[in-house]
Amino acid sequence: MLKENVAKVLSDQINAEFYSAYLYLAMSAWADQTGFKGFANWLRIQAKEEMAHGTHIYEFLLDRDYLPEFDAVKKPEGSWKNLVEVYEHVLKHERYVTERIDNIATVSMKESDHASYNFIMWYVNEQVEEEATANEILTKLKLIGDNVSQIYTLDTEFASRTFTDPFANASTT
Repeated sequence: MLKENVAKVLSDQINAEFYSAYLYLAMSAWADQTGFKGFANWLRIQAKEEMAHGTHIYEFLLDRDYLPEFDAVKKPEGSWKNLVEVYEHVLKHERYVTERIDNIATVSMKESDHASYNFIMWYVNEQVEEEATANEILTKLKLIGDNVSQIYTLDTEFASRTFTDPFANASTT
């Protein structure tokens, strides 16, 4: 049986994942309008991943016979000064998500909800990768500075990123 407080933090995380998707779409739109089509693609793929995460948690709750609760998704910020500021925001946001995921793991452990704990551990590991990737991109952007040819190279590299559903062949339980 799914404990109410575990279900609540998981439901809240669905909404947080959908907000993350909105945020990355806003960043993608900014990058697109600023002429960075590759960065826009990278951020749009990130938004798709966040939607997949939210849907995955939603399905887990349904599998545990719990009706997810939905809140309004708040409006994300929509303007940044430059790519460094965008990726500083990405890293800050991913660190915030890590705190949320860690809290879900803690609540699951305290309630001895082994299924939920096992489920959320995928996200704990995913967040290590998310933060490392955001930090790596931010470091590169800071090193590149205003070097247009290097920005163009990175933009071209990010244009080739494609979405792979991490849960396409997986069960939630």
